Amino acid sequence: MQHEEYESLDGLDMAARLKSGDTSPEALMRCAVELACSRATALNALRYEQYETSVELAKSWQQRGAFGGIPFLLKDSGLPSTRFPSSVGSRLLNDTTYDCNGTLTDRFEQAGLIAFARSTVPEFCMVATTEAQVNGGPTLNPWDRSRSTGGSSGGAAAAVAARVVPVAHGSDGGGSIRIPAACCGVYGLKASRGRVPMGPFRGEGWGGMATDGVLSVTVRDTAAAMDAISGYERGAPYAAPPKTGAYLDEVVESAVKPLRIAVWRSAWNDIAISPEPLQAVQHSVDLLHSLGHTVMDSAPPVIDYDAFVQAHACILASNIVLAVDTRLGSTGKALQSDDLEPIMLSGYELGKRITAKEYIASVNRLHAIGRAMEAYMEDFDLILTPALTELPVKLGELSTQRGEFLDLRKRVSRYATFMAAFNASGQPAASLPLFATPEGVPVATQLVGRFGREDVILRVSAQLERADPWKHRKPAF
Repeated sequence: MQHEEYESLDGLDMAARLKSGDTSPEALMRCAVELACSRATALNALRYEQYETSVELAKSWQQRGAFGGIPFLLKDSGLPSTRFPSSVGSRLLNDTTYDCNGTLTDRFEQAGLIAFARSTVPEFCMVATTEAQVNGGPTLNPWDRSRSTGGSSGGAAAAVAARVVPVAHGSDGGGSIRIPAACCGVYGLKASRGRVPMGPFRGEGWGGMATDGVLSVTVRDTAAAMDAISGYERGAPYAAPPKTGAYLDEVVESAVKPLRIAVWRSAWNDIAISPEPLQAVQHSVDLLHSLGHTVMDSAPPVIDYDAFVQAHACILASNIVLAVDTRLGSTGKALQSDDLEPIMLSGYELGKRITAKEYIASVNRLHAIGRAMEAYMEDFDLILTPALTELPVKLGELSTQRGEFLDLRKRVSRYATFMAAFNASGQPAASLPLFATPEGVPVATQLVGRFGREDVILRVSAQLERADPWKHRKPAF
C-alpha cells in the first residue's frame, strides 16, 4: 500500500480493506512504520518503538474485532503491556516493565489494534503540554512546530494528526485526551467515569477523575473503539450506566432528533477567552442551528472554581508521592536531585505535606462539582464550550523546568478551563476539530453530555462532521 492511500483511510476503512483481502496487517504495519520513522521521529512523538517485532507480529496476525489488524499506539501512561515498557514521562520511572497486560490492553488487541510503539507524554501525565526531558525534547505540533501538542496524550494526538495511525490510545484525568485533540486538530472523546476498565492493578485514577480512551481522525473510529473497550470490569469501584446499543450505530446518517444545547461563552472567575475560541464556538453554533438543534446561550453553573483547582492539585500531588515512593521502595534507592523535573519535585514536596483531611476534602470537592453539573444538565441534553481559552500555547509556556507545582496548575486552569471540571463530574466530553485560524492552527470546541450519554455526544459529533468534514485536513510534511 502506498503512503497516500494509507493516509486517506480511517481505521474502519483499513478494516474493510483487510476483510476484503485488498491489503494485509503486514502491509498496513509497514506503512505505519515508514511514516513513523519520518514523521513521528521529526515530531518526537514516540517512545519504545518496536518496529521489526511489530511487523513480524502483523505477518502472523489473525484478523479479529472491529479493526481486524491495523497499526496502533499505546500511550506511555503506564497502561500495563508485556510488550512495551513505560516511563510515564519520568526518568525515575523509565523502562518500567510489566508481567501481564492491563484489561484495556487486552481489549485493544481483541479489537484488532496492533500496537507498535508508545506515544510520548509529560512527566506523570500531569501537564497540558508534552515536553518531558526523558523524551529528549518536546513533542512538536505538526500544524505549527513552535506550538504545543497539548498534554498529556500529546504524542498520540501528533501521530494521529500526522496520519501515522488513524486511531491511538489516550487517557484523560483533567483534559489529557481533549486538550491534545484540540491542539492537533483531531477528534478526542473522554468517556464517562466507569465506562472503560482500569484494572487489574487499580480501580480508579486520581480520585476517579481519570479514564482511558482513544484519539482518532474520524468520529466513527472512536465509536467503534468505544464499542470494543467499554464495559464493566469485575471488581471495579465505578460502573457507568449500561449503553443501550452500539455506539457505531449512533454515527450513521439518520434523521436529526432536535436537542437542547447550552452554549458557554464565558468562564468561571471571568477567565479571559481569546477571540479565536469564541469564533470557533460561533461556527459550531451555526452548524448546530442548521442541523435543527435548539441552541441557547447560558452561563456555567456556579461553583467555587478556585477551590476546585486547589483540590485537583492536591489529588495530583498526592499521586506523585505514591508513584515516587513506590518506585523508590522497589529499587531501594533514595531520591536523587535529577530524578524528577523541578515542577514535579515541587509537586512531590507539596504532596508530602498534604494531610488525610485535605485529601478527603479534595475528593469531596470533586463530588460537589458532579452534583452541580448534574443539576445544571436537567435543562439541557448537551453543553457546547470552547475547548481551550486561547490558541495552543507556544512551547515552553507551560515549562516544568521552573516554578512551583501549584502555580503551574493555576496556569493550566486558565488555559484548559472547561476541561477538568468534567473529569470531576465524570461526564463524557469530546473535542471537535471544526475550526482553524487562517494559518491552519486548530481551534476546537467541546461537547459535554449527561453522565453515561456518550451515545448523544457521538451522534451529534457525527452530524457536525458530516456538515463540516475535517478528515481531509492534514498538516504538510
